[in-house]
Amino acid sequence: MYKVLLADDEVLDLEGMKRFIPWESLGMTVVDSVNNGFAACEVLEKQHIDILVTDIRMPNMTGLELAQRALAAQEKLRIIFVSGYQDFGYVKQAIALNACSYVLKPMDDAELIDALNKVRRELDRDKEQQITELAYLQMVPMFKNQYLLQLLEKAYEDVPFDVFNKEYQIDEVNWPARVALIELDHDVSGQTSQSEESVKKSIMDAFFSRLETLLEEQYIHYVCRVTDRRSAILMNDESERAAVVQILEQLKIEFPFSVTVGISNAASKVQDLHPAYLQAVAALDYKMFRGKGKWIPYGDVPSEDIRDAENIFIQLDSLLSAMTNYELVRVHDELEALSLLASSLRSKFTIRNFAMYIILKLDEHLHTMNEDLFEILDMERKNLDIVLQFETLDDIFLWLRRRVYEISEHLHNKKRSKNGRLIQEIVEDVRGRLNESITLRDIANRFSFSPNYLGLLFKEETGQNFSDYVIAMRMEKARDLLVNTKLKIYEIASQAGYQYLPYFSRQFKDTYGMTPLEYRRTHS
Repeated sequence: MYKVLLADDEVLDLEGMKRFIPWESLGMTVVDSVNNGFAACEVLEKQHIDILVTDIRMPNMTGLELAQRALAAQEKLRIIFVSGYQDFGYVKQAIALNACSYVLKPMDDAELIDALNKVRRELDRDKEQQITELAYLQMVPMFKNQYLLQLLEKAYEDVPFDVFNKEYQIDEVNWPARVALIELDHDVSGQTSQSEESVKKSIMDAFFSRLETLLEEQYIHYVCRVTDRRSAILMNDESERAAVVQILEQLKIEFPFSVTVGISNAASKVQDLHPAYLQAVAALDYKMFRGKGKWIPYGDVPSEDIRDAENIFIQLDSLLSAMTNYELVRVHDELEALSLLASSLRSKFTIRNFAMYIILKLDEHLHTMNEDLFEILDMERKNLDIVLQFETLDDIFLWLRRRVYEISEHLHNKKRSKNGRLIQEIVEDVRGRLNESITLRDIANRFSFSPNYLGLLFKEETGQNFSDYVIAMRMEKARDLLVNTKLKIYEIASQAGYQYLPYFSRQFKDTYGMTPLEYRRTHS
């Protein structure tokens, strides 16, 4: 309801407006009616008014004087003047005060109603515009995040820079600048149990929200969220780096986990941002050699170690695939290959970091299947320091081999159960039709079950909802096609069952921490 204030020294006219105008049906309510300008000013001081209907001729303070004071107090106020005087001077002054309407006495109710309807339409438009502007302001942080993210993740020629620059003023960066990629270390996942995933996510969200607030306080504006565990920052001088170091030290006190930072070489112009971002990613990947909780400049990473890291990713993916599919001979071969890679590392420290990295990747992979590494192996996270007690590379990989076989056996036995065979049959059916639209109801009809029962059975056997499981399968298929074919990204999205390419890209990035194109470049 819009609030209306009536002001007229003629008592009959005032009462007539109150009684005979259908205020409620107009979407309005009369908050007060007064017979002089001073009383009207008192009302305006106490509460917000949307519409002032005032007589021009009143004693002591005219309606025009009242309008001037009212607009000074509430500049968005709408004013309708009523008067029995057809004096052009009054009309001219009313126009100068942006009056919405000028109604002559004796008033025709229909004429005043028309004037009020006109004002209501204007107020409705203003309200819609305010809602739109508020929504835009609320979306601005997300837009800015996406602007910077695209500049970092895409080659310059693939980005509509003029549009981004207009909204984000990227040309105001004080070049040269470096990309700092901040990642929460895996001890975050150790803070909460598997049943508390939402709590873990809220902790990570709180960290990055706090990080952005502290950066803004230091006038560091170019920051974007990359994944659930990563944010990117543009730093343009040593003082900004010092500020970021201090902020991360403060966050270390507030949040119970460590952070690793990968830093690019200096970028001298906006066209260099994408290569700089890839350098920061490569520096962060070197964490497996350098350890957690450190700043890792790209310039300090030997080129042979970058190649080693890429080879390790490929080999580790193959090991996880063999373990999941109970291919024990292949498990042995993949572990041998990983052991050979590890033997080229230069110190006990890096080898042990490497072993810890493999264990954490195993845990991550099992979480996608709703399994828990530490439950399967009947051990606690704190006992992972056993790896640090091994004296030789052979000891480390002997322990790993036993554990990987144990995990593979557990997954295999689960598949062989009665319900497990049914679910496996369903999984194979879905796998063959991933390019189609697949729902639980369709599968239930296909296998003659009720959707509710099959959904419960599927969750009981796999530990995942049917829809989440299908998404994981789609992502796995997309990943394989990216590495093993030369299909275009939109063709891969279609074969994985996605018709909307941006949604596919976002889903893939949420799963693997990089866009499909980045994944292909890294693993091809």
